[in-house]
Amino acid sequence: MTTIEDNLHRIRARLQQACDVAGRSIDEVTLLAVSKTFGVDAVCQAYAAGQRAFGENYVQEGVEKVEQVRALGACPDIVWHCIGPLQSNKTRLVAEQFDWVQSIDRLKIAQRLHEQRPAHLPPLQVCIQVNVDGGANKSGVAPGDALGLARAVAALPGLRLRGLMAIPEPAPDFESQRALFLLAKAVFDDLRANGLDLDTLSLGMSDDLEAAVAAGSTMVRIGRAVFGHRERKPASV
Repeated sequence: MTTIEDNLHRIRARLQQACDVAGRSIDEVTLLAVSKTFGVDAVCQAYAAGQRAFGENYVQEGVEKVEQVRALGACPDIVWHCIGPLQSNKTRLVAEQFDWVQSIDRLKIAQRLHEQRPAHLPPLQVCIQVNVDGGANKSGVAPGDALGLARAVAALPGLRLRGLMAIPEPAPDFESQRALFLLAKAVFDDLRANGLDLDTLSLGMSDDLEAAVAAGSTMVRIGRAVFGHRERKPASV
């Protein structure tokens, strides 16, 4: 068993336990393996261990990895998520290469993705990123502006709005983490109550997935606990 395979086994066990405690089915929660800074070999190892959904934060690195993995032809049903901040000059690459974008925080980015999505591909699956706790260094639309943005994004035929993503500031314990995630869940529920057909609430990472599951997350983004520690890259890549 490879280290990555073993790590995935451990994460799936944590997810199962978190779902059991929350009274939920593990089928309700998708594991997104965040492969930023790790190479094609690591992705292929995770794929061989049954992982299918992968997240990339850095557009250029992610696009190169997507192309390399596809060229191998060994991972035909892999699903790629762009989960990092997205600049206007990078939208075409993302629209052409990724299956999902989770970090839409303004209409301009959504419009560009819609316009640049190739006609032969299905609509780009997207989430709106919400800054639930007002963190100064966090991307995301304010909770009070989420409904207006969501309605505008949902009207773009090149996109399919699936839900919300949030990355709250780190909290020291389970209850504090859960309280922050519940802020995102409240926004999610409000959008659904206003007629938007949403099914994805992307919350939780390696250190707080239990609290995210308890708060209702349907997708957890796990990097370090799957692939190990990584070197930081500049935010501009």
